[in-house]
Amino acid sequence: MSTQSFDSRLSGLAGFAALLSQSAFADLIEDSSVTLTARNFYLDRDYKGETPYPAAREWAQGFIVRAHSGFTDGTVGFGLDATGMLGLKLDSSPDRTGTQLLSYDPLSREVRDEYSELGLALKGKVSKTKVSAGTQFPSLPVIYASPARLLPQSFRGVYMISDELDGLTLHAGRMDRVNQRDSTDYQPLALASPNGRFQPGATSERFDFHGVDYRWTDNLTLRLFHAELRDIYTQDFLGALHWLPLGEGRLKSDIRVFDSRDDGQAKAGKVDNLNVGGMFSYLWGGHSLGVGYMRQFGDTAFPYLAGGEPIVLSDGTLSADFVNPRERTWTLRYDYDFAASGIPGLTGMARYLHGDSIDLPALGGGSLSESSKDFELSYVIQSGPAKGLAFRLRETFYRNQQNANATFRSDNETRINIDYTIRLW
Repeated sequence: MSTQSFDSRLSGLAGFAALLSQSAFADLIEDSSVTLTARNFYLDRDYKGETPYPAAREWAQGFIVRAHSGFTDGTVGFGLDATGMLGLKLDSSPDRTGTQLLSYDPLSREVRDEYSELGLALKGKVSKTKVSAGTQFPSLPVIYASPARLLPQSFRGVYMISDELDGLTLHAGRMDRVNQRDSTDYQPLALASPNGRFQPGATSERFDFHGVDYRWTDNLTLRLFHAELRDIYTQDFLGALHWLPLGEGRLKSDIRVFDSRDDGQAKAGKVDNLNVGGMFSYLWGGHSLGVGYMRQFGDTAFPYLAGGEPIVLSDGTLSADFVNPRERTWTLRYDYDFAASGIPGLTGMARYLHGDSIDLPALGGGSLSESSKDFELSYVIQSGPAKGLAFRLRETFYRNQQNANATFRSDNETRINIDYTIRLW
């Protein structure tokens, strides 16, 4: 073979390889996105009655960069997601910390001026099935990465989502560490134990889950999940979301049932809880009026992962979770979208919750009660150079009959958020 012929073939092979490379990575780049969210968060919790600290009050500024790639071409596509987060102290002090907005030293209660973290996840795709390994932000009934503070909670693990069948989404995963909302590093998984519900300090090496979302009809979606925090608790979930056209509006029915029990070595002690809840809302025009009821059966409170919130009827409450042993909770909620009155972007909410029959002998006895009045007003700018700038004001008035040692104490709470997200890519 002549040198000229070899060089010609080598050049052709290099050109073909470059073409393949461009083709393979075309979707990886083309389908990528990068966003920056600036979040300003003020939280003021004014405790009532006897308490070690009269208030928890902090103000912080956060920045969240989310980068999502597409997938390389081929039968198996690969990609990478990255999340960078930075939290900055604007106002705090040792006697007012504990809002979970900012990272602080638990001994001195001195608040750090800033904290940051970087999360990466390698992902693969075959057909309509995606698998991701690394930093995860699951949003499921049995595991929920809470976004309710300055920076979101995250988990480390593997997560698969499959949409191979129309109307059917399969979920499966394993998490082995958690990064809490005010933390900079991963920690072992644990069971939330407010009000001393379970034995403190128990940790687990893994959290396994699998489940399915099935859209039975356009108006009915069913959800079924199983989860296990190894050697601490297992949990089964059954949910149904139904829409029924009725008169000038629609009736929304949201049913959630959790069955939980201790697992293996039961490191956190006995877990025995059946949580049954239903929310029924009628929507017409810009209005939504709903009534709900939830009850705890069994000998213990409802179990959920430490650092987050339970995705039950009371989700979204600010000062308590309403899942104490034996508790019965009813709620009344009203929402209004002011777009119906010619003010798009403005929404409001008012909600009342009342829980009774609470069994907490160490914190006041049996047949205790608690209540919460929640109010919210939000506005998102719809046009102009500040389009997408979001303002959110929340106010809660929470009262209970528990003593001063309780995790949840009577308080008045204010939260103010200003969020702005821009697309960088």
